[in-house]
Amino acid sequence: MSAEGVAAAGQTRPNRRVLLAQLSQPLRRFLATESGSVGLLLAASVLALAWANSPLSDLYESLWGTEASVRVGGAQVSMDLGHWVNDGLMVLFFFVIGLEVRRELSMGELTDRRRIVVPMLAALGGMVVPTLLYLALNPSGEAANGWGVVIGTDTAFLLGALTLVGPACPTQLRVFLLTITVVDDIVAVTVIGVVYSESIDLVPLAVAGSCLGVIAVMSRLGVWRSSVYAVVVVVLWIATVDAGLHPSIAGMAAGLLVGAYPPRRHEVEQAASLFRAFRQSPLPSVGYSAKQGLQRAVSVNERLQTVLHPWASFVVVPLFALANAGVDLRGGLLADALGSPVTWGVVLGLVAGKLTGIGLGALGAVRLGLGTLPQGVGSGQVFGGAALSGIGFTVSLLIVGLAFESTALRDEATVGVLLAAVLSTLVGWLIFWLAAVFRGERTAGLPMLLSRPVDAGRDRIRGPVDAPLTLVEYSDFECPFCARATGVGRELREHFGAELRYVFRHLPLTDVHPYAEGAASAAEAAGAQGRFWEMHDLLFAHQDELEPEDLLGYAGDLGLDVEQFARDLNDDSHAERIREDVTSAEASGARGTPTFFVGTRRHVGPYDAETLKAELEAVRATGPPGTRE
Repeated sequence: MSAEGVAAAGQTRPNRRVLLAQLSQPLRRFLATESGSVGLLLAASVLALAWANSPLSDLYESLWGTEASVRVGGAQVSMDLGHWVNDGLMVLFFFVIGLEVRRELSMGELTDRRRIVVPMLAALGGMVVPTLLYLALNPSGEAANGWGVVIGTDTAFLLGALTLVGPACPTQLRVFLLTITVVDDIVAVTVIGVVYSESIDLVPLAVAGSCLGVIAVMSRLGVWRSSVYAVVVVVLWIATVDAGLHPSIAGMAAGLLVGAYPPRRHEVEQAASLFRAFRQSPLPSVGYSAKQGLQRAVSVNERLQTVLHPWASFVVVPLFALANAGVDLRGGLLADALGSPVTWGVVLGLVAGKLTGIGLGALGAVRLGLGTLPQGVGSGQVFGGAALSGIGFTVSLLIVGLAFESTALRDEATVGVLLAAVLSTLVGWLIFWLAAVFRGERTAGLPMLLSRPVDAGRDRIRGPVDAPLTLVEYSDFECPFCARATGVGRELREHFGAELRYVFRHLPLTDVHPYAEGAASAAEAAGAQGRFWEMHDLLFAHQDELEPEDLLGYAGDLGLDVEQFARDLNDDSHAERIREDVTSAEASGARGTPTFFVGTRRHVGPYDAETLKAELEAVRATGPPGTRE
């Protein structure tokens, strides 16, 4: 897990404002799970190949051809084990992807739609170019049906390979590549569901559509019980199978419809009060109420991800690899595959097509002024990531089984997918090495160090200005999770006393908090009359009342010269000071609020009082702020 991950899910984040920053905790969990599962996925692939080429190869074939049925009354679903994996368990995999995409669109890295433009064009280039290259070698006949094999990217393998051969601290590059795979997955699943499906039966299709409507309505109404969604998704899966569509499209669509939202302050406080009640009266009924309160505070989207993502990554995908990567290379198949245009069409499409399509698509979009690359990511690293995107594996193998009737063509395409995975990794490693040596692109992460040192003559400091411990907070007066609002700052000052100086810097997130910038100006206007901290505390105590007339009232309550205060609200010097803080936040790798720096290093992870206390204690044990790198 990279140190570039970031604070808890309760952090307030901008929707559209581009403040280059740390990753959200759900995204860190997603990346960690995907990267951690790649070893198991690789082991399953090697086992499948070894098994299919061993004296027990007949057992391998017969296992996945074994029929299994589920019967409820007169209704029955019957498939062989291979199809249970590909058409059943893989729906869970695509459902989790849909959940993650929806979360990122609603409250994550993709909330700023301008950030999507460059990776979206890169993703489209990474699908169009591979398709054209494949069709150039396989222009007609059944072989041409395999063009969909080269459009997909395996997220787990991609992130695992990036960890092995990519730059140090590749966080920003990970986010960029993950955004590309979001577009990639949506298009690939659509292709699977539409192009590679059988004839459509309209009655079950209507049932499937109704199920999607029910999920959308439940999400809109705030239905919070995940079990209800699970029942509807199972009905959706059965209806999609009966309709003749590949059920992967149902899984993705269902996930996209399950809403995600950040924790709401009143629900968090209600959950906390319920847990206090349970502590005072540990009865089963009170404990159950506390559990329900906690569930309500977290969106059903994120709760489903928490439960299902490990199963998808550590069970479903390895089982899929075990069921689909077993190609019997004996009897001249390997030689036939290496002479087949299908094999080389897959290799050319995935290795060369992804590299050129994604790389040129991304840099072309930047050159045309349609967007920018993430902070810390160089053009050489973009091409390195594009090369790793040629690891198609999961989606590619799924399409192999759907695209070809001929066993020979399926085996040749599978060899191409496996060969492309190896070559893409080697090409990616070479490009990353060249980028590091010749372009100095050795890291692809956000800054971890405070860009502007604490200035006792400028910064707003609480505590002795020469205290040995420093805690800097980038904060927003409307943020319900900032230190003053949660009591974290007070608890830390009480614990460390004169050893700690607390530094407040402005980071108003104006797109989600419309009054934050005005409140920041009010604090600075009060500071001009020597009452910054009094106004600071008052603004946090009245986070829901920050309109201009409220600010003037607070100035009166503090005994300030209200006329002077009103003039200072629009003073250019105060506005410049706030802009300087925002600029330093961006340069320091802070995007959301609160963001803390312990000494000069950005704090990563939870920001409760105990965690920050432990980090400050570690600084006290190892030396003054800024001495640790």
